[in-house]
Amino acid sequence: MIIVTGATGQLGRQIVERLLTRVPADQVGVSVRDPRKAQAFADRGVRVRRGVFTDAAGLAHAFEGASQVLIVSVDKMGEECVEQHRAAIEGAVAAGARRVLYTSQMGAHAASHFQACRDHAATEEMLRTCGVPFTSLRNGFYATSAAHFLDPALESGQIVLPADGPVSWTAHADLADAAAAILADEGRFDGPTPALTGGEALTFDDIAKIATEVTGRVMTRITAPDDQFRERMVGQGVPAETADQLLGIFAASRVGEFATVDPTLANLLGREPLSLRTVLRERLSNGRPGEGS
Repeated sequence: MIIVTGATGQLGRQIVERLLTRVPADQVGVSVRDPRKAQAFADRGVRVRRGVFTDAAGLAHAFEGASQVLIVSVDKMGEECVEQHRAAIEGAVAAGARRVLYTSQMGAHAASHFQACRDHAATEEMLRTCGVPFTSLRNGFYATSAAHFLDPALESGQIVLPADGPVSWTAHADLADAAAAILADEGRFDGPTPALTGGEALTFDDIAKIATEVTGRVMTRITAPDDQFRERMVGQGVPAETADQLLGIFAASRVGEFATVDPTLANLLGREPLSLRTVLRERLSNGRPGEGS
């Protein structure tokens, strides 16, 4: 049985949806914090069990009978994140899974400027020593994050962000399709995948032009010094640690950590990945805020 964690989240839910087009429902299980939110999957024949990365006994039940476990990375950063991933990996191995998969990120490296990429690197190191084969899906940077950064501009017309570099923004839908294809073809990738990215790397100067075309409103890109951006975030109630983590995204992009464009995702999909323009058109054409990553 293929087990997917986090199956009620934005990425996990789409992975299960795509997986169900490839394998029978009785071969799919999900591990979720709140099984009630996964009732629609249960109604389709998917095994739904409660699993929380801080509860080893619960994970043993959620992962029971697993042939593969896909660990969707938690929405946290730092030591807490890595320890939860460790618990999930150990749970999958203890359950007898013959392969553990993990949603990592392009730029995963211990020396990354972005905390999340350092966390992904630490998790990948645990996977290397877990004792069973693993696949680490090095996903491109979520395109919906670009839309999220544009939220204030929908009111002001100004995209006020720190200096950045090119980023290979990638749609959740495409990453979900790729994950499902890899799960259905066990062992297709062993270890980290190449970067699973969209077809182009764009800066926020580029994104301002696209947003202007999509919304019909002039969107002006304004570069804010890092310290001023941090002060503004903290002044708006954002915790200082979170503000520093956000700054890490821009620092990493400035040195090219997210600039790689690789054909692997297109090859998995059998088509070109969705463009950022397509994602922004969906999110912004009616003036609606973008979804978080």
